[in-house]
Amino acid sequence: MRIFLGNPPWNEGDMYGVRAGSRWPHLEDKHSHYLPFPFFMAYTAAVLEQHGYYPRMVDAIAERLTDEAFLYAIEKSRPELLILEVSTPSFIHDLELLHSIRQRFGKDIRIALCGPNHLMVNSQFLENNPDIDFVMRGEYEYITLELVKILESGGDPGSVPGLNFRDGHGTARINPPRELLGNIDSIPWPSRHQLPMMNYYDEAGGIVHPSAQMWASRGCPHQCIFCVWPQLVYGGPNYRVRNPDDVAEEMAWLVNTYNYRSVYFDDDTFNIGKNRMLRLCDAIRKRNVNIPWSIMARADGMDRDVLERMREAGLYSVKYGIESGEQSIVNASGKNLDLTTARETIRLTRELGIKYHLTFTFGLPGETKETARRTLDMALELDPETVQFSICTPMPGSKYYDMAREKGYINDSDWDRYTGFNSAVIRTDALTSSDLEEILVQAQQEWYLHREARAGIKKNRSVFNRISGFAKDIAHGFSHTEPE
Repeated sequence: MRIFLGNPPWNEGDMYGVRAGSRWPHLEDKHSHYLPFPFFMAYTAAVLEQHGYYPRMVDAIAERLTDEAFLYAIEKSRPELLILEVSTPSFIHDLELLHSIRQRFGKDIRIALCGPNHLMVNSQFLENNPDIDFVMRGEYEYITLELVKILESGGDPGSVPGLNFRDGHGTARINPPRELLGNIDSIPWPSRHQLPMMNYYDEAGGIVHPSAQMWASRGCPHQCIFCVWPQLVYGGPNYRVRNPDDVAEEMAWLVNTYNYRSVYFDDDTFNIGKNRMLRLCDAIRKRNVNIPWSIMARADGMDRDVLERMREAGLYSVKYGIESGEQSIVNASGKNLDLTTARETIRLTRELGIKYHLTFTFGLPGETKETARRTLDMALELDPETVQFSICTPMPGSKYYDMAREKGYINDSDWDRYTGFNSAVIRTDALTSSDLEEILVQAQQEWYLHREARAGIKKNRSVFNRISGFAKDIAHGFSHTEPE
């Protein structure tokens, strides 16, 4: 069977979309470099290849393809099954593109959608969108494999867990959920040979380019109400880890095959389990993987021993999700991170010469102008190498979306605005959407001035006026990662 796996284009004016591989789908300025690796798509291709299939894989965003160029790539491949990863903020554009695909290629092509998008998981979606044949819920590597075998044999798609489809009468059916794969070491390493590997860019703390992106685990045992993948992809606080030796083997292979100069581990939460961390450090050193690497981590999952061993094994930088400078807001968000512990961990990280990136978000339950001010003050005080400020945006299907909707605090159903990049679609008890947008701009301005002062560049009024006028554009320069 001819299979096409795609991360479709998402362009708006001078902006390009970030979707596959991102826990925070949003738009980036055309001059930006940030682009996450499309992990699920690449793992799915690897599973299909392992079973004798040869799927075509196209990351239209990484290749900066237009809609027409993407349609041409599909036309050249003549797929029988087209699988596209979509997202909530890009969904309006995604559906328009899908309609164009159906008009151009007719019924000769089966179309399946996947990705962390709660808008497409109910039966009404298939009933209202005849252009789409299947929806795959959650991790979709083995849903895809089973679907391909069913279509080849003429079997019943009703036997595929995690799949939505239409039966022979045209009625939308929702199969039972798929049980998460327990042993993720059984999944082959992601297929990369068809992708523009040098175009992927997530280099926190100034880690050297080119940099490979990897996973050493899946999921997160914590229960942040705003986090998308644990809720929409993994079905809850599920956490699974890879064998440290296999992780180090893949790391060495990437360096030797592609001549990467660094590696970034974009796990939801990398540093869970001290013994596993120490084993991984030993495995990296044993294989002489002498390159810098970076991780996404929790600031309460480190101690001096772990940080020192990681530093000896090549750890260069860390992303810590802090989210708020107010402990009560952190607790109410489900993150349950002790800010005193976080400060101590960051102090240790700095002392050991490890660079760090911090993430903060405005608009969690209980946010006020005073708590937002404390968050900004904390960011400036901790003085990270880079920082991310965003407006917390509750995606449909998340706990926060349900909470905010119940209170009447969701004030926008234009999915294009659900990025948290510069627009607010919610309010809190004390703040309007406009208040949150103003707070974000203020944070961006103050951080920019902080960076200028830190770099020893003289500040003057013209600089301030310039950044005030373009504050939202300036945000692209340091907002290139997503909340933990």
